Amino acid sequence: MERWRTIFCGGAGAVGGAIAAAFGGWSNDLTVLVAFMVIDYVTGMLAAALNRSEKTEGGGLSSSVGWAGLVKKIGTLLLVLVAHGLDVTMRVDYVQTAAIVAFIANETLSILENAALLGIPMPEIFKRALEVLKGKSKEASDGKNE
Repeated sequence: MERWRTIFCGGAGAVGGAIAAAFGGWSNDLTVLVAFMVIDYVTGMLAAALNRSEKTEGGGLSSSVGWAGLVKKIGTLLLVLVAHGLDVTMRVDYVQTAAIVAFIANETLSILENAALLGIPMPEIFKRALEVLKGKSKEASDGKNE
């Protein structure tokens, strides 16, 4: 049993090391992004479990919506890898950070939307920010951008 545990831990460490190396090392920014992605997914699932989701007709859980969410999160991480590649190619160190910060902002908005669906009390400034952003996204989808 001890031998299998050693093999598993060694393999997990090697995979984790390879992933961290692909991202140019593991940073606090990346930790925050991954944590926010997990929080967003969990709060989205909770909203759906309470039939409050805006992504399904009945507001409930949907495996296809859940998988689509995971695919988007994987796509986000792949774009962070692309940003790291641009950093390396251009010999700079800000493209990946800018991408991560932009994705953190997006995840934050999604978490706030999920919190509102769950009825979690939030500061007035968050509520106003959500109203403004929802208004702008609706204008964009209506073709009324100014």
